[in-house]
Amino acid sequence: MMPLLEVESLTIGFGKAAPVVQDVSFSVDCGETLALVGESGSGKTLTCRSVLRILPSTAELRGGRINYHCDGDALDLATTSKRTMRDLRGNRISMIFQEPMRSLSPLHKLGNQVAEVLHLHENISASEAKKRVLTQFERVGFVDPERAWSSYPFEMSGGMRQRAMIAMAMVSEPDLLIADEPTTALDVTTQAQVLGLIKDLQAETGMAVILVTHDLGVVANMADKVVVMNKGRVMEAGSAQAVLGSPAHGYTKKLFAAAPEIPTIAEPARVAPQSDLILDIRNVTKSFTVRSSGWRPPTVVTACRNVDLALPRGKTLAVVGESGSGKTTCARVALGAITPDAGGEVLFAPRAGDAPFDVHKMNKTQRRTFQRDAQMVFQDPYSSLSPRMRVVDALMEPAEIHGIGDRAARRDKAAEMIRTVGLSPDMLPRYPHAFSGGQRQRLSIARALTLDPQLLVCDEPTSALDVSVQDQILGLLEDIRDEAGLSYLFISHDLAVVARIADEVAVMRAGVIVEQAPPDTLFYNPQHPYTCALIAAQPEPDINRPIDLDLVAKGAGAPEAWPEKFRFEGAMAPALRELEPGHMVRCHA
Repeated sequence: MMPLLEVESLTIGFGKAAPVVQDVSFSVDCGETLALVGESGSGKTLTCRSVLRILPSTAELRGGRINYHCDGDALDLATTSKRTMRDLRGNRISMIFQEPMRSLSPLHKLGNQVAEVLHLHENISASEAKKRVLTQFERVGFVDPERAWSSYPFEMSGGMRQRAMIAMAMVSEPDLLIADEPTTALDVTTQAQVLGLIKDLQAETGMAVILVTHDLGVVANMADKVVVMNKGRVMEAGSAQAVLGSPAHGYTKKLFAAAPEIPTIAEPARVAPQSDLILDIRNVTKSFTVRSSGWRPPTVVTACRNVDLALPRGKTLAVVGESGSGKTTCARVALGAITPDAGGEVLFAPRAGDAPFDVHKMNKTQRRTFQRDAQMVFQDPYSSLSPRMRVVDALMEPAEIHGIGDRAARRDKAAEMIRTVGLSPDMLPRYPHAFSGGQRQRLSIARALTLDPQLLVCDEPTSALDVSVQDQILGLLEDIRDEAGLSYLFISHDLAVVARIADEVAVMRAGVIVEQAPPDTLFYNPQHPYTCALIAAQPEPDINRPIDLDLVAKGAGAPEAWPEKFRFEGAMAPALRELEPGHMVRCHA
């Protein structure tokens, strides 16, 4: 039996430079999942884009064949006509892109963008297309599919936008799905459900999947075959059982060594002193008015409710939860980007001994100090870096705004920061589009550190990074925190990352904190069903320990379906109660 897709000796280059992808070969059968694994910049995405012939204009396909076997015919996708490729793209072969903000139109509603796939390739009515899109929205985890249909991409969080991208790729039930980091921006519970959804579709339709990822836990749960790439070449290839169970190449072993895991043995509790707080969030509630379609009145959505968080100086407070849980809203309130509802306040004390001031009632002097002392690393590096600014100008801009140093000093600082995050100063003259997704995230971190801040708000700072770079960045953040006394408000959905870096963890669900404790307590004695679901959903790089989807579904379901002790509806959540010293759980008495 012929494979569905067969790539033979693929070579890709730019201009007269050496090839960036060289002699890459692999095949994937119907119903099979092939994982392309490697660090950012290893050539995984270019290899996949060549299948759909959507390489950058400056890229050149220098050699190789891409054989696609369809309805008894064999097509070489490297040479077939543009008309044939248009018929295949989005219909028989679909792709989930890594950066949804770059791939979705900001001028069109999500529902119309996903339905466009059906209108282009099928003779289907508008009502039937909407019905199929809403069904797909529900399957990828949208709580309110109708609202998602009527929303624009900028009205959604990064995880929500990624869900829409997944729905767009899967709505036509393709023969081959190319998934480029499809779960990078998703929380672990949604990731587990989406991976289960892809498996279900494979079983129903015989769809093949090429999975591009740096997450070895995802590979262990999904892949039948694994191809490990580094610097454009294949380092190791074989069955998932062989590669994951007994990696032979040194580079594969390096990836395993860098993969973060929730530790299996509890460490001594890291008790943080509460007397010297750099950030104190008190009783913060934030509601948004969301427009409705037609003549229906606008609806009020409460993103977070009665949130209390205290961050001691020099420590890390992690806020964990799924996309849409309200954690990023809390971070934006903490930075003064949005104003909380009446009754909430955010107090900030830049240095030990300083009198705290309310972030939302600052005078001009306090605001200038705050803007220098508090910085943010955003989740989506593509939208946070200007495509019209060279990297050197982007890194020098914060110091220029605050009048720090002359141009030579600013450039030296830019070179120091880019070197700190693992990139070369030779890259400073480039534009952001010349970097991979992981490299752009490193640039965002470098930019945030240029002013030597006291508080760093990190919104999913490692979600776009491969495991080895993630390990490097976490080590960097830890070193800076310990050496400079930096404080972190760390937003994440990756519990393995949180277990490593956090001194205190607050778990958010449906706009409220449901459990809060030090990581050694939270991970070894979780009480709330949602916390248990987050832990169960964390993928491990062990093919013999798959994700328990049933346990994930129980805790990640609606609050109304939780056990009676934890159950609540709407705004009627029970109070946070201290079950043991330092361990708070939202439950009924």
